[in-house]
Amino acid sequence: MTLTDAAPHYALADASQSVNHRRCIEALANLPKPLITTWPCFTEAMYLLLMAGGWRLQNLLWSYIESGTLQFYNLEDSDLRRMRVLMEKYADTPMDLADASLVATAESLGLKRIFTLDSDFHFYVTKRRDRLEITPSPI
Repeated sequence: MTLTDAAPHYALADASQSVNHRRCIEALANLPKPLITTWPCFTEAMYLLLMAGGWRLQNLLWSYIESGTLQFYNLEDSDLRRMRVLMEKYADTPMDLADASLVATAESLGLKRIFTLDSDFHFYVTKRRDRLEITPSPI
C-alpha cells in the first residue's frame, strides 16, 4: 500500500502537467498497490481537475478508483481528532485538511511511504516521530 496525496492524482490525470505527469507515471509503475487516499485529498484533486479540464480529467481519476489502483481509507473519529491536533501543531506551515488526513492515515495504518509532490511532507512528523518517505524524489 502507498499513501497518496492530491497532487499526484492531479498530475496523473492531467498530461498538460508534463514534467509532473511523467514523474508520477514513472513512480506509479514502481509503487506497491493499492494506492490509498482520503476523501479530503480526492476532493482537492477533483476540484483541481475540474478547473484544469472538467469532466474529461475527473473521469480519468475515477478510472483509478474503478480499477482498484486507488482506494479510500475511511477516516475514523480518532483520525479526525488527530487531524485537528496536527493542523494546530503545523499552523505556521500551514497544514491543510488533506495533508492532515494523510498524516493521520499514515499513523493509523503504519504507513511510511507517501506519493506526493508537496514539499511540506518533509516537515511533518508522525506520533512515533517518523518522517514519511516521499516518492517521487524532489526535482
